[in-house]
Amino acid sequence: MMDLTNITKSYEMGNQVVHALRGVNMHVTEGEYVAIMGPSGSGKSTLMNIIGCLDVPTAGTYMLDGIDVSDMSDNDQARIRNQRIGFVFQQFNLLPRTSALKQVSLPLMYAGVPRSERNERARESLTIVGLGDRTHHKPDELSGGQQQRVAVARALAVNPNIILADEPTGALDTKTGEELMGIFDQLHEDGITIVMITHDREVAERARRIVTLRDGLIISDEQINQKEGAE
Repeated sequence: MMDLTNITKSYEMGNQVVHALRGVNMHVTEGEYVAIMGPSGSGKSTLMNIIGCLDVPTAGTYMLDGIDVSDMSDNDQARIRNQRIGFVFQQFNLLPRTSALKQVSLPLMYAGVPRSERNERARESLTIVGLGDRTHHKPDELSGGQQQRVAVARALAVNPNIILADEPTGALDTKTGEELMGIFDQLHEDGITIVMITHDREVAERARRIVTLRDGLIISDEQINQKEGAE
C-alpha cells in the first residue's frame, strides 16, 4: 500500500538547512497497524505529513497504492486525501458551535457529497464510535473523550482505507485513552490500515508494529506480538 524509498526532507531556516528526514525507507502493507515513535525532532511528524499527502519530500519516492505521490500538486494531494485518508489529531480540531453530525459531515460537503448521503454517512460513523445518541451535541456539551470520538468519526466518514493518527490519546486521561484505543483496535480488525504517532510505549504496543525514528532515520522496526499488544 505505502512504499517510501530514500525519503529526505529539508527545510531552510534562515541561513541554516534543517534535515528532518535523512533517507527513510518504509513499506506498509494493506491492513497493517503501525505506530511511529521517536523523541522531539526525530522527524516523525514530518514523516506523517508526507505519508498523509500534506507535504512532499525533498527527494525520494513515495508510492501510495501504486501511485507516485512524491511530487503531486496541492490539488492532486487534496484529492488523494479526500478519497483515501482519514486524519485524527491530538487536538480535536472541532468547530465550537457546530453539532457532532455537522462536524463529521463537513469533509463530505467539501467532497461534493449530496446532503442526504453525507448526513447518513455521518450518522453511521458516529454510531461506530458509540455516539449515535449525540448527533446534535456541540463540543462544549461533550467530554474530551467524546470530542475525540467525533474526530475519529469525521475521519471515518470519508470511507478511508488509511487512518493517520497523530498523538490521538495525548489530550485524554488514561481511562478515556484506553477506550479510544479500543476503537482503533476494532477499526484495525475491520481491515483499515492505521499509522499512528505516539510518545507512549503502552499506546504504541496496541499496534502490531513499532517504527522508531531518531535524527531523521529509522533506527528500529519491530513487530509486536498481537496478544502482547492487546494486553
